[in-house]
Amino acid sequence: MQSERFTFEGHDGHTLDARLERPAGPPAATALFAHCFTCGKDIAAARRIARRLAAMEIAVLRFDFTGLGHSEGEFANTSFSSNVEDLVAAAAALEARGLAPSLLIGHSLGGAAVLRAARRIEGARAVATLNAPCDPEHVTHNFGANLDEIRETGRAEVDLGGRPFTISAEFLEDVEGADLVDDIRNLRRAILVMHAPRDAVVGIDNATRIFTNAKHPKSFVTLDDADHLVSRARDADYAASVIAAWARRYLALEQPEPPADAPEGVVRVSESDPKGFLQDIQSGPWHHAQADEPRDVGGTNQGMSPYGFVAAGLGACTSMTIRMYARRKGWPLDHVSVDVTHAKRHAADAEESGGAKIDVFRRVIRLTGDLTEEQCARLMEIADKCPVHQTLERRSRIETERASG
Repeated sequence: MQSERFTFEGHDGHTLDARLERPAGPPAATALFAHCFTCGKDIAAARRIARRLAAMEIAVLRFDFTGLGHSEGEFANTSFSSNVEDLVAAAAALEARGLAPSLLIGHSLGGAAVLRAARRIEGARAVATLNAPCDPEHVTHNFGANLDEIRETGRAEVDLGGRPFTISAEFLEDVEGADLVDDIRNLRRAILVMHAPRDAVVGIDNATRIFTNAKHPKSFVTLDDADHLVSRARDADYAASVIAAWARRYLALEQPEPPADAPEGVVRVSESDPKGFLQDIQSGPWHHAQADEPRDVGGTNQGMSPYGFVAAGLGACTSMTIRMYARRKGWPLDHVSVDVTHAKRHAADAEESGGAKIDVFRRVIRLTGDLTEEQCARLMEIADKCPVHQTLERRSRIETERASG
């Protein structure tokens, strides 16, 4: 995965700061991500979702709206409509680089913005929202007692998440007049509505209104107990995985060319989160999995452990070997399953080996079907012919070198 700085001209000519996350190989599609109100491109949810999608071969551009983060301009002079214009400008900048976005993703007020911008972004074929309001005016509840001051004086400083922001009367007028129902009904794109039922900032009724007004194809997926900002890593990873799987159907994605560093026959493992242990595993160009460690040792338990993968290889190879033999013999084997456990035990010659331990993989094989005892006994013998079994029992050699470049 590659991450690069990306800048473009916003709605009023100011330079907007962005981050483009690219997969290791050619992207299968490009997504444009819009962050929540007064947030920025680097909030946890935006960063994690972008990186997870990039690991799944979808390039993602996330950017700071005018006046926020590292982008130029004054936030006080922006509005909901200017955010929409910034989104359209971002899409144009991506298209100029040959990465026209076909997927739009919006979080909170950013979700409302992508619903309005979608019809102006010609290449957009699918829209996903996370904890988005159906009515942009929803954000005004954050201003509390400052509402009257904003209307009377033209602007006022409000505290949002512990940070001061100047909100103008023009902003209030803009969000109060932004009715999205027509945009949603005439979206003409596939839509995925994701919302946390316990969201205390934007209620679940907003998701209901978006989904009810949208026309098919439309989908709804709950974010369960996630918070409004989707701040937990496991919630962001889940959202990214669902979006990627859903988008493939509606973007009609073709399989990308094999990445240069993960050709057929190569298993590439790379960190997904340097602060934890989650790993992305690419087996050649077509197969993806995750490895992790349990929570009690600092992982997030989102994938099998490394030894779990070794045990899975032994179990899969055992089952396949038994099936191949039974099929060749024409025996009535209806089903085979293999349970594998792993432990470390003291070697029989522990005293001579300095107390060393050896790895012990225990298999429990279940054979079902109208088999004779002789056939079952033979299939159990065949299990030991499994190539992975033989590899594990033999002494192997691992050769390691540092990649150049």
